[in-house]
Amino acid sequence: MAQSPPLPIVDGVAPSYLWLPAGAWPNLLEFLEHRFPAVARADWVARMARGHVVDGNGLRLTPDSPYQRGTCIFYYRELEAETPIPFEASILYQDERILVADKPHFLPVIPTGRFLHETLLVRLKKKTGLAHLTPIHRLDRETAGVVIFSHDLASRGAYQSLFQQRLVDKTYEALAPTRPDLVLPLVYRSRMVDGTPFFRMQEVAGEPNSETRIELIERRETCSLYRLRPLTGKKHQLRVHLAALGIAIINDTFYPDVYPCKGDDLSAPLKLLAREIAFVDPLDGRQRRFASQREL
Repeated sequence: MAQSPPLPIVDGVAPSYLWLPAGAWPNLLEFLEHRFPAVARADWVARMARGHVVDGNGLRLTPDSPYQRGTCIFYYRELEAETPIPFEASILYQDERILVADKPHFLPVIPTGRFLHETLLVRLKKKTGLAHLTPIHRLDRETAGVVIFSHDLASRGAYQSLFQQRLVDKTYEALAPTRPDLVLPLVYRSRMVDGTPFFRMQEVAGEPNSETRIELIERRETCSLYRLRPLTGKKHQLRVHLAALGIAIINDTFYPDVYPCKGDDLSAPLKLLAREIAFVDPLDGRQRRFASQREL
């Protein structure tokens, strides 16, 4: 973990940090240009001139600053342009320790890749002014629904441990094709490992490491609504399991087959919703239950 950031949050964006690894670089600029090939050399020079690249003590770093292994540097991520995501999150609950949000489809939870300001975390920081806001679990960009954040450093570990110890009941809903011969409810188990391409998961033979309970909520005219209760938390678990059963989630572009990237097309959201999260509060013992207000 990095030390306390010596740079402030600016427009909802906290500084990023990097521990300098072993290497023989003539100066810091040469290393940054190599480490971040997508960022132009001139951009790093401009950031340094603005004082947006500093060491752990807040001292400005320059292009000629020596490269020192083990030093922690801080900087702001910057993007020239972001595609606006025209869907808004809502706050379901907030107290002195946690904040619970209802995320729309397509909105990433944290800054990543080509998304910075158009993320749930940065939007909420701008809205609430909570400098220490941090998600204690994640949802894919494609998935909508309940996301829990911590904004109290002292209690954050206690809430994170709930997810690590599988003490959280998570319920999802999905729209997928109807399979009349499938007997529900059922518990589906499989062994999941990293797949190809790199962003996919795949099932292989061996001891199961993923488990999902699947129930039918209702049959609709052209599809069915399913309730999904993951008992493990593998990446893309629900999407993989339903695809394996022959009922791939509607608008899933990863499973069972990979479709070309839709870019900024926001017209066909993945029909997957994190409907509800429930747990016993680790600090006061109260039963907590938070439900999305969205519908598929």
